Amino acid sequence: MGKVYEDREKSPGERAQALLAELSLEEKMAQLSCIFPFGENYQDMDQLAEEMPYGIGQVSTLEMRRIETLDGAAAWQRSVQETVMRQSPHHIPAIFHMEGLCGPFIQEGTSFPSGIARGAGWDSELEERIGGAVAAQEAACGITHILAPVLDISRDSRMGRQGETYGEDPALASALGTAYTRGVQTTETGGRKPESVAKHFMAFHNSQGGIHGTNSDTPPRLLEEIYGRPFQAAIAEAGLKGIMPCYNSIDGEPASVSHHLLTGILREKMGFEGLCISDYGGISNAHTVQRIGETMADTGLLALEAGMDMELPRAVGYAEGLREKFCAGEADIGLLNRTVLGILEAKFRMGLFEHPFALEGESLRSYFTGTEAESLSLRSARESMVLLKNDGVLPLPAKVRKLALIGPHADCARKFFGGYTHLCMMESVYAAANSIAGVEESQESRQIAQDQVRRVPGTAIQSDEAEVFERILHRQKPECRSLLEELRARVPETEIIYAYGYPIAGSDQSGFEEALRAVQEADLVILTLGGKHGTCSMASMGEGVDASDINLPECQDYFIERAAGYGKPMIGVHFNGRPVSSDAADRYLSAIVEAWNPSETGAQAVTDVLLGAYNPGGKLPVSVAYHAGQIPIYYNHPNGSAWHQQESIGFVNYVDLPHTPRYCFGHGLSYTRFSYRDLCIAKKEIGASEETQISCVVQNTGEREGEEVVQLYFSDCYSSMTRPVKELAGFRRVSLRPGESVRVVFTLRASQTAFLDKDMRWKVEKGEFALEIGSSSEDCRLRGTFRITGDEWINGAQRAFYADTACEEVPRTGR
Repeated sequence: MGKVYEDREKSPGERAQALLAELSLEEKMAQLSCIFPFGENYQDMDQLAEEMPYGIGQVSTLEMRRIETLDGAAAWQRSVQETVMRQSPHHIPAIFHMEGLCGPFIQEGTSFPSGIARGAGWDSELEERIGGAVAAQEAACGITHILAPVLDISRDSRMGRQGETYGEDPALASALGTAYTRGVQTTETGGRKPESVAKHFMAFHNSQGGIHGTNSDTPPRLLEEIYGRPFQAAIAEAGLKGIMPCYNSIDGEPASVSHHLLTGILREKMGFEGLCISDYGGISNAHTVQRIGETMADTGLLALEAGMDMELPRAVGYAEGLREKFCAGEADIGLLNRTVLGILEAKFRMGLFEHPFALEGESLRSYFTGTEAESLSLRSARESMVLLKNDGVLPLPAKVRKLALIGPHADCARKFFGGYTHLCMMESVYAAANSIAGVEESQESRQIAQDQVRRVPGTAIQSDEAEVFERILHRQKPECRSLLEELRARVPETEIIYAYGYPIAGSDQSGFEEALRAVQEADLVILTLGGKHGTCSMASMGEGVDASDINLPECQDYFIERAAGYGKPMIGVHFNGRPVSSDAADRYLSAIVEAWNPSETGAQAVTDVLLGAYNPGGKLPVSVAYHAGQIPIYYNHPNGSAWHQQESIGFVNYVDLPHTPRYCFGHGLSYTRFSYRDLCIAKKEIGASEETQISCVVQNTGEREGEEVVQLYFSDCYSSMTRPVKELAGFRRVSLRPGESVRVVFTLRASQTAFLDKDMRWKVEKGEFALEIGSSSEDCRLRGTFRITGDEWINGAQRAFYADTACEEVPRTGR
């Protein structure tokens, strides 16, 4: 008769309980841990076997980035999993994990635009499909922990990882992050059911000085109301099953060892029931950097007691010292049993005991060829484009005799790919210096002589303009065109003069002379602007690559000023993980397109926008500061703060800058026009447990088909606590033909207005609320009010996080 844990008719919990009862202490400890096949020995199965004599809980798949074929990547997973199960006395399979933000690190996998680019798309339906596409490809290769979405709220452009986030707003991040999670966790591939691991729990981007992983000065109310909201939404609405804490200390405790955060808030308040896994080196960082615990084993026990289930990428805190504590009775064996039970239940839930191995042959390839993933990437890249400024020069006229294309991104498709793409991670193998937390320098990096590293002139940034990096692109994405190649293919009748012009950073002007000649000869000029959002020493921003200057580099600003002297129309296309901010660009450029990091279809998406084949409809997911001195700057600031401070006391601006942003949250232009009319508030008075519908008619009154992001904001007119001046309640991206109208309907629940009262209880408070609907946080076209008639204290885990939306047809009338 078979074992209970082998009975597929039993629930994952029942099977896990039965298996747990048979495990030795050593087998249990192995389930808490991870192996990290890395460097030149990542394929050495004998060495891996020595590292896990009792099997293992997790396997890092970072080195799949090196494997040059899809079949090879899948074969590697099968080989590692076979080794894991052979070493485990009960043949327990491992969970394989991989980043998921921008797609898999697998040959032939689809790469997607950066998180902030997708935030600029304001498209929840698309984000759910992207989550599903990423999960399907990774699960086909045996990976069931998808390390995404990134649910961080970003209010600081100095922080190098801003480009991974959905932006500054908790409602936007909640809607998109919940959609991505749902896409991942409703996917099934080869019998496996992958699960999302959301990161970085929480207030990661509220770090001191915008520096990666530093102390996060985040008070409790801000922590839960703003930084916790996207996590709570994904847990409550999509059943999020994975959490990765941040590196920061919050209120004196590193997140990785904080019982208050990982149990008190995450599990008890938020109702989380999945696995909490450490960021790479998070537990050891708490000991060696944040100086927590007298020994590493002490720190490991603190993490386990806090609610950290598994340690990545290797066992350091969850190693022999912790095992000895259990042997000696210094640690509660019940704690270990509860933790291992959750890990085993997750593995049964994922289908790993029945389907532990990557697919093969045509079954495998069917998830990578002929799928919708590439079209989703193109759609996302297009939707992410934000037209910040346009005096009418865009779209480009049908006939341009001579066009100058200038800038370091113009003939380098690699710069379309942001941090946490496959290409970026493979580039990091050749970095002269590493900045990825918890990851050692590669063998290739160690062989690079520092005095032979080519730098971007005048900076410490390693130049990526070398043949080794081009080979990576040609291997991974052989059909990926540069902007120069795309334009030449699409407008063959136009003479395109290309010049490098200036680098991604610094003040070097050595390329100015050639580029200015191109400007002088041309009828129209396109400048690619910005830095390199990537990783390690060849990036100007990325993980661990932060900056005090958020503006365009000096060389680019100065070139714009010089080129303006020729009087030619100039268009700027900006690529980076933070938004463009430049006085010179504002003053001299005729149009500015924020392109972020559009990934593998970037050239097509940008060219579509320039030529008018696609009408841009993206909206900024962040407020853009003029200068780092304004940080933090965000639209939903408390009453009496930022540019609403002057209503209280003091001058309306700094002595040298305005208080207002350069570009406001939600801003984005179009090649057409949209009108708003007929505001309807279904119920102007609702109880604390009720809802109302707010709707309006939006019409395309221009000559081109276009997309508009309709935005609903509310503000609590008077409250018992200081509340934001306004908050995004909901949004809907709509596509309209010329003359077409649609009624956009928002369902706003009273619980969405809830806040933490003076006793830190979630309260829906009676009173009047102002409503605004419009095209951005500052371009509001319709206004109204509604009232909540009574107070109610609620379970915050059950509140609403963003308004549901729907569209209703409006009969078309003559124009």
